[in-house]
Amino acid sequence: MSQGKIQQFGKNLVAREISVVIPTFNRAAVLGRALSSVLGQSEPPAQVWVVDDGSTDGTRELLEREFPSVRVLGQENRGVSAARNLGLAHCSSPWIAFLDSDDTWHERKLERQMAALGEAPEHRVCHTEEIWIRNGRRVNPRRRHAKAGGWMFRDCLPLCAISPSAVLIHRSVFEEVGTFDESLPACEDYDLWLRITSRWPVLLVDEALVTKYGGHEDQLSRQIPALDRYRIQALGKILGSGILDPTDRTAAEATLRRKIGIYTGGLRKRGRHTEAEDLLAKYPGQEARS
Repeated sequence: MSQGKIQQFGKNLVAREISVVIPTFNRAAVLGRALSSVLGQSEPPAQVWVVDDGSTDGTRELLEREFPSVRVLGQENRGVSAARNLGLAHCSSPWIAFLDSDDTWHERKLERQMAALGEAPEHRVCHTEEIWIRNGRRVNPRRRHAKAGGWMFRDCLPLCAISPSAVLIHRSVFEEVGTFDESLPACEDYDLWLRITSRWPVLLVDEALVTKYGGHEDQLSRQIPALDRYRIQALGKILGSGILDPTDRTAAEATLRRKIGIYTGGLRKRGRHTEAEDLLAKYPGQEARS
């Protein structure tokens, strides 16, 4: 395709073309920190939507008292995917940014992403480097967590390679691949990144513009054991979609075999043989090739 025919998604992007979605559940203690980091952007977004996923800790009162300019949506507790999807449905901007309510943005996060997209306007998805804080201390991500850009589908296969808090996505992406899968209690972002990166390259801003806080008890990764069972579901979905090119398909199949082998091995060690056999029946031939 000639350069002149490439659609310019990020050309002349300005902050008034960005909406932000912040899902939250019982995080009144840290939600204000997240919101302040959005409202304090050097280039503030057009809209900020907080989706209260059935909080019972005074979240609504906090928002009404301290953040009256923020738009608030509420729902019964249905999980982070449903909350993000509800917020997305109400956004009127062509670009969408997400922020988890326990994370924060650095002051120039949106400004830096807009500048990067202005230089590479054919991109529909942009993410950034990040800083990790665990139990109050900064930690260095392992090599396997290194951020990538470009055609990064294979980088997304082992684990979640893009953080929701770091990403900026053009609305057309969701129109083509769908939104977060509400049937997945975890790894819903992993599932979405597989669908996205199988179709488009991703722009990486090689600058830490997000701080991610971990180690607290209400993190999904701590509440839900054996996350690979949901990654297996996501891999099965993308392989069944028929959209992967031969190289990506081979890589996805190898990852699926490896994860099934590890997961069923763990089930058997815990005496859950029926669950292991049921999973292998769903993906026949995987045990012998794992």
